[in-house]
Formats: sequence, C-alpha cells, structure tokens
Amino acid sequence: MVDLPRPEVILTHESDLDGLVSGVLLQRLARKLFKDDVPLEAYHYHTWRQREPRENAAWVCDLSFETRLDKPNWAIIDHHATEILPRKARLIHDLNKSAGLLCYELCRAAGLQTPELDRLVHVNNVADLFLEDDPDFVIANDYANLVKVYGFWNLHALIGGAVETLLNHPLLQVMEVKRRIEDPLGLEWSRRNVQQISPTVGYVDTVLGNTNLIVHQLLESKATPYPVLVTLFRRNNGSVIASFRSRNGAALAVAEKFQGGGHANACGATLPKAIRSVGDGIDYLKQVLNPNVAQKEPLNSLESLFANIEVKK
Repeated sequence: MVDLPRPEVILTHESDLDGLVSGVLLQRLARKLFKDDVPLEAYHYHTWRQREPRENAAWVCDLSFETRLDKPNWAIIDHHATEILPRKARLIHDLNKSAGLLCYELCRAAGLQTPELDRLVHVNNVADLFLEDDPDFVIANDYANLVKVYGFWNLHALIGGAVETLLNHPLLQVMEVKRRIEDPLGLEWSRRNVQQISPTVGYVDTVLGNTNLIVHQLLESKATPYPVLVTLFRRNNGSVIASFRSRNGAALAVAEKFQGGGHANACGATLPKAIRSVGDGIDYLKQVLNPNVAQKEPLNSLESLFANIEVKK
C-alpha cells in the first residue's frame, strides 16, 4: 500500500509534459487512495517561488524540493538536483527518473497500471531526461512538444485530463510535419543568428522549429563558442521566459542568477515583470551576466525602462 498523506492540493510544473503527466497521475492516485478529487495547480518556476505553501497537506511533483516545502504532511516527488534533506516532509527523489515515472511507480504500487500508461510514461521519461540513445527519442520529443506548442491547460482541457489519450493523438501528426519541415530550416537560420550575452552564454534567435532540438544540435555540433545557450520567448500574458541549455552542467548556475531552476543542462527562468519584450530580455541578460560592463556602460533601453517604473511608483 502507498503511504502518503491525504493532500488538499496537488502542485506541478506547468512548462512541460513531465509536469502534466506527473500531476494527472497524482490526481488519479489520490482518487484511488482517498476517494477524493484533489484539485491540480500548475506553476512556472517564477510564480512557483512566489507561492506560499499555505496548505496543511499537499503533494508536489516536478518542482524542486526546497526548505519551505519541508512541512509535515507534504510529499514531494521530484528528480531535480537538491542539497536539502527532508526533516518533516516525505521526499521521493531520483535524479535518473522523470517525475512522471516516479509518480507512475506509486500508481503501479496502488494497482493503477495500464499498457497505455506504460507507453506514455516511457516516452515522457525519454523526452524529459533527453535520452538521445533511446530508439524512441525522436517521437518522444514530438510528445513533449505538444505542451510547448499548445500549452499545459489547453492540452489538459482537450484530453479531459486523460493523459493516455495522447498516445497516437492526431496532433502528433502536426508535430511530425513541423519536425520534418521546420526544424532543418530553423536550425540553419538559428546557426547564423547567435549573439554573445557574456563570454560563456550565447543567445540563440529562433523563428521556427523545435527550439529545444535546435539548441541541442547547436551544442552537440559545437557550432558556437558558448557552453551555455539561451532562448527567449514571450508568453500571452506578456511575461518573458528564458530557457538555458548546456552540455556540461553549466546551465543551472546561470538560470539561478535569474531566480530560475530545473536540470543541470536544461532549465529556465521567468524574467522580471518590467521586461516585456525579447529585446528588453536580451539587454537584461547582458546586464546581469556582465555586471562590471553594465556599471561602466549602462544599457539605454533598460535605463529608460526602469526609470519609467520608478516614475509610476
């Protein structure tokens, strides 16, 4: 029998397929264990760090274990690196398994296993851990791209929370066509449009294609002199997201400078609310990562941007 506290809420990562799969699986597990429909909430890293852990009991998946989560009747199921040891919370942690796989192992122990979930959890694990040598690597990234393209809650609504219906979903045909046609064009364009943010970080401009795979290929082929590559995109609500990638574990330290998090080689951060465009985001990245240069030669766009904020205050 699975020994977990009864949760008031289930909290997961909004940015990727692993957050969707693990969050939905935990909802299913709570329904089996406690005969209760526990609400699901999803967060990007920036908003997650601002959320108070106010509940008396909660389950958290695909979001790093932190001291503030070390509370009685809290369970954290995660695979991100952490140096915090739990004193009060229940931590289920494995760097070599996706959050989706960790949650599915709990589901299997409770009798919630199906061939469809076996397959979906496998491709999610391959995509989230970026297991390049797995024979399902290409199709796994098509699955992962569904959340990137259509959004967490849009996809959740479309499938009615039944994640196994993503298997062989018609939208995968769209992902396959995008991969075949857009990715090669996008890769070649991005290769010619990399600019320096700092001596160790390069910004990759993208116009089409799977951004993660494009950046991966640039790093794999050593097409740039930068060990860390960053991409930026603006969400519908106006916030700007930075995604950092590397091959040597250097990306996470850069993301943490922007209050972000994730894996050693794949992580992200939401830039401050004052940053409302990709151009402003590039300037902000340069300012933070080149503090000595910024002090000597302030960036005009950011000076005016933050000056306007002060005036409004």
